[in-house]
Amino acid sequence: MDKLRNHARRVFTGLMVAAAAMVTPAYPLGPAAASPVQTQVHAFDGHRVTLDVYPAAGPLRGAAILSHGFTRSRRTLAGHAQALADAGVLVLTPDLPCTFDFRCNARALTAMVDSLRAGGTFGAPVEGVMLVGFSAGGLSSLLAADTPGVVGFVGLDPFDRTMPGETERLGLAAAGRLRTEALLLRAPPSSCNAEAVAASWGAALPALWRDELIPGASHCDFESPTDWICRLACGDTDPVRAERVRQELLNAAARWMR
Repeated sequence: MDKLRNHARRVFTGLMVAAAAMVTPAYPLGPAAASPVQTQVHAFDGHRVTLDVYPAAGPLRGAAILSHGFTRSRRTLAGHAQALADAGVLVLTPDLPCTFDFRCNARALTAMVDSLRAGGTFGAPVEGVMLVGFSAGGLSSLLAADTPGVVGFVGLDPFDRTMPGETERLGLAAAGRLRTEALLLRAPPSSCNAEAVAASWGAALPALWRDELIPGASHCDFESPTDWICRLACGDTDPVRAERVRQELLNAAARWMR
């Protein structure tokens, strides 16, 4: 297990070094939003968090928080965010405040859920919030998915690990306790998903909706937009596979936000 964690750490560290030299495109082309995307900064759990707010088009159905992967940013989920906003969902895409501390990120996500439900900061109160997380963001989102008001969790090729001084993988332990309905969308084993380290979540989740393995998918198929950094490290993308991920997110919103 130590060898596996070290290998995953080297992969993600390589992405972090490369990402520092690159400016990610602001937003993908797509349908017009109900109003312009707003970049805001708020304090959550004692951290200043920069996030993009995607207003819902039409009647508000609920809210979603999309969490990026390790060394990535909120902009790598902009395409998914816009698609959900066009479907009537208020979407937040934060830059997670803690690089290695998944519990810290989960506490910030919990504070965002509470703010959405209370209303004011992001507009009218919402009853239901969907948490979506890619890779390491999937682990942080899973840890926050038992927050009151969270109606569903989606893990996009999620990551898991055993924390120093602990004996059980953090996500696997949380999955066994979670009562919120969950959807897992996964790629086959590769170095970029730590050889499908989170595949065991499916058997552990008491309220699993579906666990979908997308044949031939690369880790990058789950971002939107991805970039050359991810493709270089993790393999090329395919529009058909990427569209399947997008459609599954919309299906989840339709199921949990009626």
